[in-house]
Amino acid sequence: MMAVLAFPTGVFVVTMFWSIYIYDRELVYPKLLDNFIPPWLNHGMHTTVLPFILIEMRTTHHNYPSRTCGLIAVCAFSVAYILWVCWIYHVTGVWVYPLLDYLGSGSKIIFFATVTAILNIFYLLGEVLNNCIWDTQKCMEEEKGKPKLD
Repeated sequence: MMAVLAFPTGVFVVTMFWSIYIYDRELVYPKLLDNFIPPWLNHGMHTTVLPFILIEMRTTHHNYPSRTCGLIAVCAFSVAYILWVCWIYHVTGVWVYPLLDYLGSGSKIIFFATVTAILNIFYLLGEVLNNCIWDTQKCMEEEKGKPKLD
């Protein structure tokens, strides 16, 4: 769950939300929401996710599935989420993310494909980060256990 869903999705949410928010907040978080969602809750949903994921990565070794299985799982989750967002629009006539109002059909397809590609990149980044943290630590522990040959 951490490898396939939490890390790539969490990193994606933080980077994408704040990137678009800085560009034009109305595209992801209209000012109207300030009347209903206090700033601390907004940060709870869109900021604190990243430090907690990094703490989790540092404190717990995660066994990643094979790269093929991991990427397939990330793509499946991404497609399922995109279909859910489209279903909500189909039923309500309102896009969950206001940014989608400004994109044409072809642009939405490109946007959704790009989002899926970015999630896959974040999955690979998580795998590399996990290996860097835990392989280095494993090597250091093995070094401590070996007798010195001086």
